[in-house]
Amino acid sequence: MNAIGLLFTLVASAFLLALPRRLAAIPLLVGAAYMTRGQILEIGPAHFTVVRILVTVGILRVLLKGERIANGMNQVDRWLVLWAVFLIASSIFHTSDAWVFRIGLMWSEVGCYFLFRVFIQDAEDVEQIFKALCVALVPIAVLMLLEKVIGRNLFAVLLGGINEIPTFRNGHFRAQGPFDHPILAGVVGATCFPMALHLWKSHRKYALVGLFSAGGIIFASTSSGPIMMLLFILFGLALWKVRDHLRSIRWLALIAVIALDAVMKDPVYFLMARIDISGGSTGWHRSQLIRSSIEHLGEWWLAGTDYTRHWMATGIYANTNHTDITNHLLGIGVMGGLPAMFLFIMVLVAGFGKVGRALRENKNASMEQRLLIWTLGAILFGHVWNFWSISLFDQSVVFFYLILASISAVQVAKPLAVNVEVKQSVDRMRQSRYVSRLG
Repeated sequence: MNAIGLLFTLVASAFLLALPRRLAAIPLLVGAAYMTRGQILEIGPAHFTVVRILVTVGILRVLLKGERIANGMNQVDRWLVLWAVFLIASSIFHTSDAWVFRIGLMWSEVGCYFLFRVFIQDAEDVEQIFKALCVALVPIAVLMLLEKVIGRNLFAVLLGGINEIPTFRNGHFRAQGPFDHPILAGVVGATCFPMALHLWKSHRKYALVGLFSAGGIIFASTSSGPIMMLLFILFGLALWKVRDHLRSIRWLALIAVIALDAVMKDPVYFLMARIDISGGSTGWHRSQLIRSSIEHLGEWWLAGTDYTRHWMATGIYANTNHTDITNHLLGIGVMGGLPAMFLFIMVLVAGFGKVGRALRENKNASMEQRLLIWTLGAILFGHVWNFWSISLFDQSVVFFYLILASISAVQVAKPLAVNVEVKQSVDRMRQSRYVSRLG
């Protein structure tokens, strides 16, 4: 960890300890957004990234202040804990140091999730995070747009850990900013774009800033995956108009998938091979990866595998034992087999269940609050589709857990804002009663 990374981490830690609860998530998110994975504090076999350090500081804060999870433990929390425990326990079927990597992974991912559950406790808190991210991502968007133009990553120059010269494909630089890959950067932009859309009516200035920052990140990444993710999110938002017919829409979608699989020469998931929005997309690789994983199911179904290099004709430089696992669910399967994959899918199912329950429990709440719940569900929907084309292996995964935790925060009905006239009327009534008692 260099001087810049150390100073940033110390300042972010100080803010994380000092800020009020509802603002405490911001230093954690800023740390995830700005620091590369090259900023690492090594202590023996353990590697502490900035996110892991901030999670440790956050847990210390929670213990010192006696803070608690909003609304108690729920189904999402329980499934996530089961998934984490199983993933660590399944280390016995892997290399001797697998447990070190997995504990670190769960510390950062599950740790972030539960800190968000503590810090974000209602709809007002969620909107506060939306506004903060709209502003916080502006410098990243500007630097990524500059990276796309000049072909040099300034985050790499200052922080290291990533390539200084961005990927060049089909005549365009693919900016990645502080993230490990352009697609991962684009995923963060796609996650935050609908946040800005939600703020359009109530906080127009924040919305405009957010649309620029999130849109700029997506554009600079020059990747089909984030664009497709955003399209799925926008499709999910559009379903608000027909929300009373979702059951029928789900059945129609299932029938359409079965029909396509029946008429297509290849399995239906090979539709990804035909999608290329940005130019130079590798959809065929993602489709063939799914086919190869099915063909080699016997190697990994029980508890995962330490070798997948023979699944595909191409591998990755970072690990000669594995092919490029560009599928988040399959990546979990490679680590922990079908049981780990099942437990994570149940986390997602529970998340969607919380969205439905929150809408039912908030049926008398304001339209703005119900739209906020729907927006969170649409973002989760976009992430689920995106999991079929990318594995979130860097700090971008923090933004997925932010959405998952925010869904639990909006379950209990609480007004986003108090109407001024109603408040004044209540105050007059209270004053009148007080005068009557004095008389």
